[in-house]
Amino acid sequence: MDASAGSFVAVRRLSGSDRAAAFHHSSSGASPRLSLFRYSFVCFIFALPAVAVAAPATVMVLMVLCCPYAGAAAEVVTGSTAWIGRGLSCVCAQRRDSDARLSFDLTPGQEECLQRLQNRIEVQYDSSNREHQEALQALWCASFPGTELRGLISEQWKEMGWQGKDPSTDFRGGGFISLENLLYFARNYPKSFQELLRKQNGDRAIWEYPFAVAGVNITFMLIQMLDLQAVKPRSLFGAVFLKLLSENDRAFDILYCITFKLMDQQWLDMHATYMDFNTVMKSTRRQLERELLVEDLQRIEDMPSYRLLAR
Repeated sequence: MDASAGSFVAVRRLSGSDRAAAFHHSSSGASPRLSLFRYSFVCFIFALPAVAVAAPATVMVLMVLCCPYAGAAAEVVTGSTAWIGRGLSCVCAQRRDSDARLSFDLTPGQEECLQRLQNRIEVQYDSSNREHQEALQALWCASFPGTELRGLISEQWKEMGWQGKDPSTDFRGGGFISLENLLYFARNYPKSFQELLRKQNGDRAIWEYPFAVAGVNITFMLIQMLDLQAVKPRSLFGAVFLKLLSENDRAFDILYCITFKLMDQQWLDMHATYMDFNTVMKSTRRQLERELLVEDLQRIEDMPSYRLLAR
């Protein structure tokens, strides 16, 4: 393996006798390394294409974090990532041969709505920007009400599913809008947000997807799927979405919430573990495309999966 290719870190929830074994292993001074074959472990990568371009020598691999509310112990897994580039790619960045490249004329109102959304998409997260700092702090307060945040750079952020103690490094793939999406979700559909954050529903996998960085991937996937950085839509899905956007300026944020909840539902239905995340995202995208083509779809709230959301 290429020593310059970076490394991965993952965390596996443990229970029962495994906890004692892990404690004994770590307290004895041995390296907390887990056999890939012994535990049938395969590391899943939430590859953010923008990060890969910016730092090709260090592939971004998610820390799969335990939900702190589950009371489970954790065991750390480390290893080389030299194989990563050959194995997986991010579903967010993939384009399919079946994607239609058409051209749709926009009304002046639709053009204005698209431009406002594009302006949001172009904003990168700036850790020195006070507005961005306040938004990040607001996300913490909405996620963990009553728990004091010790700093914008803190180990506490890992509890939410960020890769490290500084969430700003994870926004490179989705920009500031990915933070806005998470904050909108937390404020407008708090019940669903908390259920996903704390992994409260369903028979969950031992190796779960990290909540926060999965959210950044969802933002990126939607931007690609709807071709929102184009001058005007070049697919039927994008054209339908712009119609919905002209009816509700927050349609993208609402679609984000729908997608996150739908993705988690697909995750549970497929009994997925994080090696299956790309497959789950592809399935989620297909379902979104079908719903965008539902007859007489007038509002974003008319999408069938909107009913999954709870306030």
